[in-house]
Amino acid sequence: MNSVVLGLGSNRCFDGLTPIELLRRAVLQLKQELSDIVMSSVYCTKPMYVEDQEYFYNMVLIGTINDNYSPYKLLQRIHEIEASLGRDRSKELRFGPRSIDIDIEFFGDFEIKTEDLQIPHPRLHERAFVLQPLLEILPETADILKGEKLSRIQSDFKGLESTDVELFMDRTVFLQQVEQEDHNGNTDRNSDTRSC
Repeated sequence: MNSVVLGLGSNRCFDGLTPIELLRRAVLQLKQELSDIVMSSVYCTKPMYVEDQEYFYNMVLIGTINDNYSPYKLLQRIHEIEASLGRDRSKELRFGPRSIDIDIEFFGDFEIKTEDLQIPHPRLHERAFVLQPLLEILPETADILKGEKLSRIQSDFKGLESTDVELFMDRTVFLQQVEQEDHNGNTDRNSDTRSC
C-alpha cells in the first residue's frame, strides 16, 4: 500500500452546490479509491497568486492506496472527479476560481517530474493552506510522513505567514456531514456561508 496526501480546495459554486458541499462530494468519491482515510478540518483561506476572487475552503486528506494503483491512474481519477463537480480546465484561469481542485501532494515515496504530474507537489512549501491542515492530522497518520519529509514540512510552515488561513469547520463536524451524506444523501446546508 502507498500513502497518499491530497490537498482539496473550492471557492466557486457548481450546480447549486456550495464550496463546502463540493468538498464533501469530492471526499465521497475519493473514498472509493482510498482506504484508511484521515481528513483535516476545513480552513477558509485567502487566495494566492490571483487575489481578486472569493476566499477558498481548503482541507487535506490522507489515505492509502493499493500498490498497483499508479500516481497517473490516481491523477486520471482525480480529473474525472473534478470534471463531475464542475471543473473545466480548458476554460479556467490558472490559479483562478474553481468549483473543486484536488492536488496530489505526496504519493508514497514517488518523485515524479513530468509536464502533467509533479510529486511531491512543487509549491507545497509555499502553501500554508495545505501545510496547516496537513500538520493538524499528521500525528494521527503514523508513518505516512516521517524523517526528512516531516522536518521539511514543519520548517516550511514555520517560515510562512499563516494569518490568511483560518479554521472554518472542525473536522469532526465535516466528517459527520460526509457520513450523513454518504448514508442518506441529506446534508446540513446551514453550515455553509455562501448561497448558490
